[in-house]
Amino acid sequence: MPRVQFLEAGQIVGTHGVRGEMRVQPWCDSPEVFCKLKRVYLDERGATSLKVKSRPQKNMVLMKAEGVESIPEAEELRNTVVYLNRDDLHLPKGTFFIQDLIGMSIYNVDTDEKLGVLEDVSSTGANNVYHMKTQEGKEVLIPAIPSVVKEINLDADSIKIFVIKGLLDDDEN
Repeated sequence: MPRVQFLEAGQIVGTHGVRGEMRVQPWCDSPEVFCKLKRVYLDERGATSLKVKSRPQKNMVLMKAEGVESIPEAEELRNTVVYLNRDDLHLPKGTFFIQDLIGMSIYNVDTDEKLGVLEDVSSTGANNVYHMKTQEGKEVLIPAIPSVVKEINLDADSIKIFVIKGLLDDDEN
């Protein structure tokens, strides 16, 4: 499955100070991850970019963009979704962009039986939770922890999980 080059990274939600700094709600794993970006894009094709310097502030990001020097200039960008180029953010081995996981088939690691498709990922703080839609249309929540998620293969478009007792149905296993 082809991967999208430019991914949503956050949204400009307001201004900060008088020199054009902007408050950004990051959609990355953390504000610190967003702050690694040296450039953001104003569209999903990467046609318009801004060179930026960012710093975390609690669960937000304060972002200064080259060429944005005043409150009115920053205000023009309010509510703009900003994108990152996947090539600009190097993920540690074994981590993935959530967008790349959505739509992947999920299999039982022991039987290779297809269990369903990954529809969404939620962050609970302790770990992520995968929302799988089963073949029957039922939603199942899967803890994205090493003892359950055994393999993620982007090339094969598959996730293999260990089915723990009660995961699929209280009567099974």
